[in-house]
Amino acid sequence: MTQKTQTIASNNEHLEAMKLAVIDAIEDIKGFDITVMDVRKLTSMTNYMIVASANSSRQAKAVADNVREKLKEKGFAIRGTEGEKEGEWVLVDLDDIVVHIMVPATRAYYNLEQLWGEAESRRSHIKAEE
Repeated sequence: MTQKTQTIASNNEHLEAMKLAVIDAIEDIKGFDITVMDVRKLTSMTNYMIVASANSSRQAKAVADNVREKLKEKGFAIRGTEGEKEGEWVLVDLDDIVVHIMVPATRAYYNLEQLWGEAESRRSHIKAEE
């Protein structure tokens, strides 16, 4: 295996471990409707977006707290958190993964899955025309 191949494999293992840790942390606090989106081809800002629902703003805050706590325990860096004051939409930035925890009404309104899905399909359509 070349050095580059080893680095890519190591990065993929790191990302996979991080994704699983986030999903486990969300499920621990009964977050639900978890969607993992690979956005590497769409943005250089992050590799994955994970969107999850919580039944209330209080639960959304608790899920975000648990994500931060569990990932810190595993040695992953936390870049920041936004939206905790209101709790309708809490974002946890892990650099390689951005986690969105939303109450159902907010999630339905912003519909990130469709937004990012449409971006992917538009990008595919543009490349097909070139």
